[in-house]
Amino acid sequence: MLLVALGVPLQSQQPADWKDPSSHVTRFVTVSQNVRLEVLDWGGSGMPLVLLAGGGDTAHVFDEFASKLIADFHVYGITRRGFGESGFAPPASGADGYGDDVLAILDALKLERAVLVGHSIGGQELSSIATRHPNRVAALVYLDAAYPYAFDNGKGPALKEFHDLRGPQPPPPTATDLVSFPALRHYYMRVLGFSFPEAELRQKRSVNADGHLGRPRDFPGYSSLLAGMKKYVDIPVPALVFFGIPQGLGIWVDNSTDPKVRGHARAYLAALTPLIERQANLIEDGIPTVRVVRLAGAHHYVYLSHEAEVLREMRSFLSRLR
Repeated sequence: MLLVALGVPLQSQQPADWKDPSSHVTRFVTVSQNVRLEVLDWGGSGMPLVLLAGGGDTAHVFDEFASKLIADFHVYGITRRGFGESGFAPPASGADGYGDDVLAILDALKLERAVLVGHSIGGQELSSIATRHPNRVAALVYLDAAYPYAFDNGKGPALKEFHDLRGPQPPPPTATDLVSFPALRHYYMRVLGFSFPEAELRQKRSVNADGHLGRPRDFPGYSSLLAGMKKYVDIPVPALVFFGIPQGLGIWVDNSTDPKVRGHARAYLAALTPLIERQANLIEDGIPTVRVVRLAGAHHYVYLSHEAEVLREMRSFLSRLR
């Protein structure tokens, strides 16, 4: 059954006096029957660069990061089916179905070869496209996105090993943090050391009648993200891969005086770090087209926690394409 309700714009949930400060132009591209995806275009000069968000996020999560790239690239962002304002129907071919959505948008925008940049589960789309259509890709950038859903030759850790680990969770936002979207941004700054663009937060939460923020939206796309996952065993194009080793958990852990929190964090990282290092080594040793960058203390949202380092490495790596 095709669910098209998500095609309804979210502006009705937002105060009329708020205007997205990002410079992007928004359009919707039909990728299959009754499924339209939101595409953001920040403009810019140079070769095309397409940003793919992680699971649960929309293209608006890149609003601030994208603005740092437009001097060198023409920057686009895609909101995956089933999230934000994009429509939804389960992809017909699992993991490759999400890759096909990106290809459909490249076709609609008439982008013959593009740099694809994916965060988290976005690495699945990167590997799908590069494996099947390497001629459509100039280069790939994996932002903490090269886990087994993006590369798995059977010699590294299984995805279940990552999923079975449970790290400490920050305290949830209080009623004061939910008074407004700026207050929620301050909450993330306080617990993570960085925050998300306000437009992204507005995609994820409704606003109550009293003006306070409501519960997170339950997007239908979650159920299909890892359905039909494939084992991609090669990355046949130039690729830059970022990992946080050891991964940062947010400044709330560093500032915590609770011995249980600090002990949980130490135990979690003691188990997680060797898994990430094994995956990084597997990619580094097995794929000649890949450069792996390890950033100590980088959060899973590596492009937000370590923006300057990520931008520097991307510019250096991608400058060789020109």
